[in-house]
Amino acid sequence: MKIYDLIVIGMGPAGMAASAMASAIGLNVLAIEENKVGGECLNCGCIPSKALLKTAQVNQISHNLEQFGIISNIFTDTKESLDIVRQKISRISGKKLMQAFERVELIINKGYAEFVDTHSVKVGVNVYKAKKIFIATGTRPFIPDIDGLNEIDKEFKLTNMNLFTQKNIPKNLTIIGGGAIGCEMAQGFARLGSNVNIIHIDNHLLPFADSDAADVLEERFKKENINVFNKTQIKRVYQKGNKVFVETDSHLFESDKILIATGRKPNLEELKLSKVGIKYNNKGIIVDKALRTNIKNIYAIGDCNGISNFSHSAMHQGMIALMNSINPLPFKIYHDKYLVPWSVFTSPEIASVGLTQEEALKKGLDVVIIKKDYASYGRAIVDGATEGFIKVITNKKGKIFGVTIVGENASEIIHEWVLAMQFKLSMFDILMTQHSFPTISMLNKMVSEDWMMGKLQKNPIIKKIAAKLFRI
Repeated sequence: MKIYDLIVIGMGPAGMAASAMASAIGLNVLAIEENKVGGECLNCGCIPSKALLKTAQVNQISHNLEQFGIISNIFTDTKESLDIVRQKISRISGKKLMQAFERVELIINKGYAEFVDTHSVKVGVNVYKAKKIFIATGTRPFIPDIDGLNEIDKEFKLTNMNLFTQKNIPKNLTIIGGGAIGCEMAQGFARLGSNVNIIHIDNHLLPFADSDAADVLEERFKKENINVFNKTQIKRVYQKGNKVFVETDSHLFESDKILIATGRKPNLEELKLSKVGIKYNNKGIIVDKALRTNIKNIYAIGDCNGISNFSHSAMHQGMIALMNSINPLPFKIYHDKYLVPWSVFTSPEIASVGLTQEEALKKGLDVVIIKKDYASYGRAIVDGATEGFIKVITNKKGKIFGVTIVGENASEIIHEWVLAMQFKLSMFDILMTQHSFPTISMLNKMVSEDWMMGKLQKNPIIKKIAAKLFRI
């Protein structure tokens, strides 16, 4: 039997990163994917959702040209929107993508991989063996235990798995869950013509986010006639003909479709982990800081380990796991040494890294909160993008504990703060870094200026000394 250097199970972001890098350094790699290369992110997750959001944004702008002084009478028909999304994904997932894996032996769409022993897996009747194995099977939608939900016909019950295969934009859409997927799709479909209701059990949308950020997003949703029902319990769901009804403790919602966006669960069952003694729980496969399972030649990377359900984190873990698997020394690279930012691609965008204000105060940290509104900056005003703010959690010495950005290009300008925090730079370092004017990222420098001015205002001795030195 041929013995591979590495078997990678799952070809989503984590598996793609690991297999491409491993083959690039000359390792003999076998990659197994039960569906499509790219996993959910490329095929039915973060990439198609961004395609939909871009289409929705264009439609929104076309009907609001007056803000730019353009008078128009535009009619738009959005019935081809989802077809365009599918065309874009088909183009991305074509030959150009597969070129990265020319040196990887691929088993695609032949069934699930299951463990035979700690060095072997089986696909169908065929057994494959390797020195090391990376599990990168990702997650799938978590379906909550709601009375009647299982009885709803599949064509009326959407998740990200079948959302982008729909032929038409539903006239009425009820979304269960107000996390990232729920919020992005609420705005996307509303801008393409759907009447949207979000039913959410937590106190505010994006419960993992700064509450001020959620407030800005909810205010925008009100303007776009997206109805948000926070702190709302669902009693039951039922179907009558071609309509789905969601009964809560306060309302009855009638919809053409419902979208379930209530989180994720790891894809583990088919692997038969217990057969070889790999430990796991309901969050995912248990790994150490080097991303090894309790079986030291087997690593678990990406969403399947439950550490951080973001595609960029999965890619990063794939790289770290490969580096650790190559290194025979006991000194390994630990995944928790690297910050994980996140972004939600609504309008306005929301991005964050490190602690939120609520988390910092809960920890009892002595912090200074610096907040800069987009509306205070000329570029944001002329762009018509005055919603939002930058909020920095810092202290008197300028240590950065966390940053939340709400507004135009938040997902891009957050990375300056990730770099600063990763390499222990301070507010003073941001202040002394020249930013090209008038970019949106100039707001990063402006908020650091506010921090410095606040220090001077609160310390009259420094002000007096500075004035005297200037006058010498």
